[in-house]
Amino acid sequence: MSPLAFGILACLTLASAVVVVVHRSPVYSALGLVATMGLLSLFFVGLDAHILAVLQLIIYAGAIIVLFLFVIMLLGIEPERRTTPGPRAVAVGIALGMALATLGIIGASQWSGGAMPPVDAVFVDPRSLGERLFTTHLLPFELTSVLLFVAIVGAVVLGKRTTR
Repeated sequence: MSPLAFGILACLTLASAVVVVVHRSPVYSALGLVATMGLLSLFFVGLDAHILAVLQLIIYAGAIIVLFLFVIMLLGIEPERRTTPGPRAVAVGIALGMALATLGIIGASQWSGGAMPPVDAVFVDPRSLGERLFTTHLLPFELTSVLLFVAIVGAVVLGKRTTR
């Protein structure tokens, strides 16, 4: 991936991530998260890890974000009403932003501009990725599915309107 393409993708990804955090409507925040996950999959394409790019789109941008949207719609969450932060919070935010920008500039100035290391063959071949997912990483994989199931059940219980 060329540095120009990387820079453009990085700026777009950061902009969509800012939409997730800043927007008052939870639906628009979830859509910003879809855009962020889609743009992250383009980074995997740039690293020639096409299977990871497809999995990123299917699992995160497809399934997880749709689950978030169902929960938002089921609970009927209203847009957030925000108050203006005080001057101390604004000063801390500006100081932290400047510190983060300084760290980014220092990191960019120390980068040698060399090529990225090649992606491990496990992440390129679907067969080896599947074998590793269902052998070495089986417990985290199953715990994630249980966690998602509990989240869905919790959302249904919270969203259920009782009328008596």
